[in-house]
Amino acid sequence: MLNIKRFECNPFQENCYVVSDKTKEAVIIDCGAFYPEERETLVRYIHNQQLTPVRLLATHGHVDHNFGNDTVLDSFGLHPEVSGADKWLMDRLREQAMAFCGITLESSCFPAVNHYLHAGEKIMFGHHTFTLIPTPGHTPGSMFFYCKEEGVAFSGDTLFRMDIGRTDFEKGSYEDIVQSLQHIRQALPMNTKIYPGHGPQTVLGDEVKMNPYLKQ
Repeated sequence: MLNIKRFECNPFQENCYVVSDKTKEAVIIDCGAFYPEERETLVRYIHNQQLTPVRLLATHGHVDHNFGNDTVLDSFGLHPEVSGADKWLMDRLREQAMAFCGITLESSCFPAVNHYLHAGEKIMFGHHTFTLIPTPGHTPGSMFFYCKEEGVAFSGDTLFRMDIGRTDFEKGSYEDIVQSLQHIRQALPMNTKIYPGHGPQTVLGDEVKMNPYLKQ
């Protein structure tokens, strides 16, 4: 059984997740922790639960999902991992921080990516496995992290509860995100729990029934 802890972070109310199982191994997904108290809360939770983080994953390369990567590196020795199709975004995190938030951050705030993820890759931790499913549209490298044995998926900014991610950012594509969502609709069971990058969790079947971007 997975233990999924959500942390709402930064001015964009981004969802960071710490996902663990009974082995105490964990993965951190989309570490957007920005304010000192957010960073401290995240690290304290991991220490209090006696977890051992083994991977730092990003669903995509926007800065609000990567503000806290330096804290994870400093505390647990993990570099971020993201799709190679979003390398151009990860290389421009400082520029994104200025463009989106009007703040200047040092390069050291954004550790280098040490591994670029690819379609179908398996992320193993404890007794569980994530399968990586490309879902381009919000960004070219957007990905779902899907755990088949638990029936959960982390959707980043591709799919929200009754909504989808924006496609008006640089290299975004409405056509691509619609195609990605149709692929997800066909590939995953309807009872899959969706943990998005912003807002509350949902269920794929509910989205297919009521989300105007998925229902037919």
